[in-house]
Amino acid sequence: MGNQHERAVAALRDQYAALPPGAPVRLAKNTSNLFRFRDPAARTLDVRGFAGVLSVDAEARTADVGGMTTYEDLVDATLPHGLMPLVVPQLKTITLGGAVAGLGIESTSFRNGLPHESVLEMEILTGDGRIVHTKRGDDLYRGFPNSYGTLGYALRLKIELQPVQPYVELTHVRFDDPAVIADHSDVDFLDGTVFSPHEQYLTLGRFVDKATRRPSDYTGTEIFYKSIRDRRADVLTVRDYIWRWDTDWFWCSKAFGVQNPVVRRLWPKQYLRSDVYRKVVAWDRRYKVTDRIRRVRGAPDREPVIQDVEIPLARLAEFLEFFHREIGISPVWLCPVKLRDSETWPLYPMDPDTLYVNAGFWATVPLRPGQRQGAHNRLIEQVVTDLGGHKSLYSESFYAREDFWRLYNGERYRALKREFDPDGRLPDLYDKCVRGS
Repeated sequence: MGNQHERAVAALRDQYAALPPGAPVRLAKNTSNLFRFRDPAARTLDVRGFAGVLSVDAEARTADVGGMTTYEDLVDATLPHGLMPLVVPQLKTITLGGAVAGLGIESTSFRNGLPHESVLEMEILTGDGRIVHTKRGDDLYRGFPNSYGTLGYALRLKIELQPVQPYVELTHVRFDDPAVIADHSDVDFLDGTVFSPHEQYLTLGRFVDKATRRPSDYTGTEIFYKSIRDRRADVLTVRDYIWRWDTDWFWCSKAFGVQNPVVRRLWPKQYLRSDVYRKVVAWDRRYKVTDRIRRVRGAPDREPVIQDVEIPLARLAEFLEFFHREIGISPVWLCPVKLRDSETWPLYPMDPDTLYVNAGFWATVPLRPGQRQGAHNRLIEQVVTDLGGHKSLYSESFYAREDFWRLYNGERYRALKREFDPDGRLPDLYDKCVRGS
């Protein structure tokens, strides 16, 4: 596997060198979990050689992984060893390199932080065409998270793993005050679902060696998020727990009619997957089919509000009150996150002593007369900033340039850009994430 990887590195370096000066650099990937849609590039880098798990060291609890490896394939390689990554983002086709360069989160994040915190070392193709090996403490290692491919691409990563047990036992607890989230640090998994201002649940997960009941199956006719309201207790196999949100893209499959019992019986089971739904959305965005139907029917325009934001737990109640009043999307996913240690990550500065809660919401909102596209997203950005939070950059952003660089450490970013992409072959972070270039 090592020789194969080295050949892939050499081939990619040659591809990169052959790109004309000024040509946009894009990766040839079958899937994407970004919601910044762009026209297809004429030329792309073939990175298929970096999709795969190179090795798993069960004794050391580490894995050597290609940067374009999906978490679905990574989990399939580690579970037979009784191990899993410390944080597994909730969708199967998120890649390890993508989660490190663009951040990720899941229900172990209250203890294990973000995916890049369990990376031991990386091999990165930088913007100036070098292959750089970087490890904890290095400037590039610390500056790579939240760089979204504007400093380089992770080709190989060595990561820590954690032991698992065969099953995860769940308890769904209804709550009123978000402050209770801080009282549940004794579990293995922790996240929450907000159905309305008066119906909110925490889901507490614990590893167990033996199932106390028949494990539930949410990969077919049953739907996981609906079970949160109906079942106080549940149990899943560890693999089904890890991918509990993927089958219905949390709850977003409803937009495609897939939650209708008749449609669900007819829909092939292998296509109940987040990447299938995302491709449908990309096709609709490109050809504007839904927008045209809406105009024919005389319905108001709608604004996509697809975001994840981190709010300090102490301010979460304020954020939810605002959100229910001004935005009105439901359900909302809650995922507590606390940095694993005191290591600082300059492009996504979070206080290591603060417990944050990620709020995820993904839908469209009707525009009132006189409102322009972006109105709701801009309001959310402002409120998140006012509350001392942060916003992930995988979707549309509307920040003014000076505000963006204040929030995402423009001074440090520019220093990294000068060192690893001095000729600007890769796009600037603001241009890529806000201007969409």
